[in-house]
Amino acid sequence: MMKFLMMMIFTIPLCFLNNMFWMVQMVLLLMMFMFMNLNMNIMNFCNLSYMMGCDMISYGLILLSIWICFLMIMASENLNKLNFYINFFLINIIILLIMLYMTFSVMNLFLFYLFFEGSLIPTLMLIIGWGYQPERIQAGMYLLFYTLFASLPMLMGIFFIFSNYNCMIMYFFKFMNENFFLLYLSMILAFLVKMPMYFVHLWLPKAHVEAPVSGSMILAGIMLKLGGYGLLRILILFQKINMKYSLIWVIISLLGGLYISLNCFCQVDMKSLIAYSSVAHMSLVICGIMTMNYWGYLGSYVMMIGHGLCSSGMFCLVNINYERLHSRSLYVNKGMMNFMPSMSLWWFLLMSSNMAAPPSMNLMGEISLINSVVSWSYLSMISLIMISFFSAGYSLYLYSYTQHGKYNMSIYSFYSGISREYLLLMLHWLPLNLLILKIDFFMIWF
Repeated sequence: MMKFLMMMIFTIPLCFLNNMFWMVQMVLLLMMFMFMNLNMNIMNFCNLSYMMGCDMISYGLILLSIWICFLMIMASENLNKLNFYINFFLINIIILLIMLYMTFSVMNLFLFYLFFEGSLIPTLMLIIGWGYQPERIQAGMYLLFYTLFASLPMLMGIFFIFSNYNCMIMYFFKFMNENFFLLYLSMILAFLVKMPMYFVHLWLPKAHVEAPVSGSMILAGIMLKLGGYGLLRILILFQKINMKYSLIWVIISLLGGLYISLNCFCQVDMKSLIAYSSVAHMSLVICGIMTMNYWGYLGSYVMMIGHGLCSSGMFCLVNINYERLHSRSLYVNKGMMNFMPSMSLWWFLLMSSNMAAPPSMNLMGEISLINSVVSWSYLSMISLIMISFFSAGYSLYLYSYTQHGKYNMSIYSFYSGISREYLLLMLHWLPLNLLILKIDFFMIWF
């Protein structure tokens, strides 16, 4: 695991050289293929070195992190054209990737906390440095304080676990069991805010709306998955007490997800709509994890990876329109089929993946999650049916509003999609729909 870390660290000097925009991208692509060739032990941690290891959960999420960072650079070609602090931008992305890689691969709980919080700083820099409106400062503060206020109790909880067991290695959690409610709450809250769970989700739409395309991609693609990954790891320690209190989290998530799905129909800003749809999807993931059964864990993992690719691609689509029309409003972005007929296909493909149409990974994830939550309680069926129906509804709403209808007469000159943009969207869509053929890869880690 250390060799990939060294590779990332030695990519940083490349960023200081001029015209290295594509070189850094190629290095990330090479790293991706090297990581795919890693010999994986299916059941336990492997490639152990320096308190770092990799099992099947972290393997998939590290691959996703490298892939999304590679696509972030591809999506930010506009910054390269303007030469807008491009060296700092590349360094920021590499440091963010290092933080994420370390978060997913360290086995020590304290180091996990350190990198979990450390990944916040480059994200904040992306939003404040390359964001669009002056409100980005406020959005950055929301992001920072929501996450930090929830994470401080977690730090105290980690020290409490260390004083009790004299051990912070995640692998050994399966041999421990904690029944202390305050400890359970303090450890779990940081991850629920990061997911985000309904009631503590207000930072997400703000951060997404103000972030540049790369910031939105990493926020939707990886940052929300940190919460799910943390829950999957930490709940092994709190199995008994979680069975008692999981009802609370599942009810909040089911009702919150339903309300947020309805709220998506009221949105005018395209980015805001996609951000709220992320909250609705993640509420299903929380339900699946909290049921603590095989289907729930499997479905939440598949859903996290599927949603990471899908929502990132949707933010790219919105950005492609934004670069041409300089507006994210649905009232301005209409009748786009007249201007970019080929792009309309990609809108449809990604929207259909978002509504969990076959053969996307979201379908597999949603079926598994529905399976797990319904087996946990039959009453949840009503809410699950409505969430699934409305998710298809707002995906079609966004597609039909942007692509059909009378086009905006104020548009004077316009250029259609370019090959880089089509490649970018294809690199989101292909893994999302082809990985369903390799679904055994997601089924064996538990």
